[in-house]
Amino acid sequence: MLCAGRFAGQLKAGDIVLLKGDLGAGKTTFVKGLVGGFKLSSKKVNSPTFVLMNCYEGKLPIYHFDLYRLENPKALETVDFDDYFYGDGISLIEWPERLGEHAPKEYYLVQFQHLGEHRRKICISCPSKHRPRSSR
Repeated sequence: MLCAGRFAGQLKAGDIVLLKGDLGAGKTTFVKGLVGGFKLSSKKVNSPTFVLMNCYEGKLPIYHFDLYRLENPKALETVDFDDYFYGDGISLIEWPERLGEHAPKEYYLVQFQHLGEHRRKICISCPSKHRPRSSR
């Protein structure tokens, strides 16, 4: 979680972070560390698998999406995702491959790989051409 806390220091309003990895790879644990990096209680962080999105309020709102149960990307339109993805907070999206045509053009990518029961490899990159937009 130390890695996530340090990464939090680089994020600004409007940034989108895509979290890719298998079930149990550590995506939600990473979110707990990132939320802690913003001096918020990580105890309130849980996977929003059944509610689609949790919001953690602080200096910047953090929108935590879990799209695992999303059967169709059009269902995102029911939650006004644009207001969250491109608003004044930070969006963290688990299972981003389910975004379909709603995938952002600019984002950070965090990839998780199992290396053992208690070990993970975490790679953070910014594969989009430009750095995610700066705060307004």
